[in-house]
Amino acid sequence: MAEEERGDAEPATTATAEATAPPVRLDDRRGMNAQKATEIRRRTRAVARDQTALRRRQAELESFLLAAPSVGWPDVAEKASYLIRLLAATEAGRDPRRRKIIASVLADLRRLSGAPEPANDPS
Repeated sequence: MAEEERGDAEPATTATAEATAPPVRLDDRRGMNAQKATEIRRRTRAVARDQTALRRRQAELESFLLAAPSVGWPDVAEKASYLIRLLAATEAGRDPRRRKIIASVLADLRRLSGAPEPANDPS
């Protein structure tokens, strides 16, 4: 049966045009509160994905650090620095006195291991 006989000629053309039309941005049709709530949900999901990826990379790093014993003091300094930075991220590590101790120990480790001074150290 031909398209003209079924009367489908116009709907097929409309369907093709709809398939190639740009998608409708629903955010533009929502109120400000709904847009804000949607953006909060999107950002919350993005943060959760980032945290999951960070935990996975951190587990990979820790597995790598455990894989073999250190071959010299620079390796030991890197492992110790990692652990000290973990402490610094805890509530106990945020104490002002401990922050000074942590910064001092990290600087000592860099100096004694021969590592170059970082241009911008977050610790």
